[in-house]
Amino acid sequence: MTPFTMHKRMRLLLAALLLAVSSQAQTLKEFFTAGAPLTYLGVDFTQARLLGDADAVTNDIRDRHFPAINNVIIAEPKKYDIAGAFHNQVTTDLAAVTKRNAAINPDKIKSDNSADFNHLKPADIDQLVQGFDFGGKKGIGLLLVMDGMSKTEKAATMHVTLVDMDNKKVLLTEELEGKAQGFGFRNYWAYTVHKVLEEVEKHRYKQWKAKYAN
Repeated sequence: MTPFTMHKRMRLLLAALLLAVSSQAQTLKEFFTAGAPLTYLGVDFTQARLLGDADAVTNDIRDRHFPAINNVIIAEPKKYDIAGAFHNQVTTDLAAVTKRNAAINPDKIKSDNSADFNHLKPADIDQLVQGFDFGGKKGIGLLLVMDGMSKTEKAATMHVTLVDMDNKKVLLTEELEGKAQGFGFRNYWAYTVHKVLEEVEKHRYKQWKAKYAN
């Protein structure tokens, strides 16, 4: 290979790399400006910690209540208005979170440490997303990563996370708090998702669009 040919190939490789980086960096901008399709991936409970509920039966929470929360969010789209909150058309795929949540160690669900109410950091979300199997899906996915669920605070914290499913890159993640309300474990904690989506629709979406759309 001649020096000229090698130099040309290096320039082409560099151009391709810059194009890929540029395309990746514009993904979030396109979402907020052009309405890129959104896939709702569900609530990931793998890092969730339940506080102030000593009588909770953790096997039942994992096997019955966590799936029930994810299911009711899909079954009641008017109350859990994901499309309205994100001003976008939404498809749903709960396969990945269903599999991950089913493998949770029930002994790790309950906590006596008040610091676990918001123990997850952005680096933890990055690591969590890297462990996902998106099943070959591409585009932007919405993942709600549950953090702390406190009966004492009557609230839950969760990381609202937009991800590029093609390269498992976190594009945006922000921790929001939602108040809990209702009868029964499912309704009580699912309501926190309703409140977080309400906050996104009323306030956060506008803030994110102003920040990322320019």
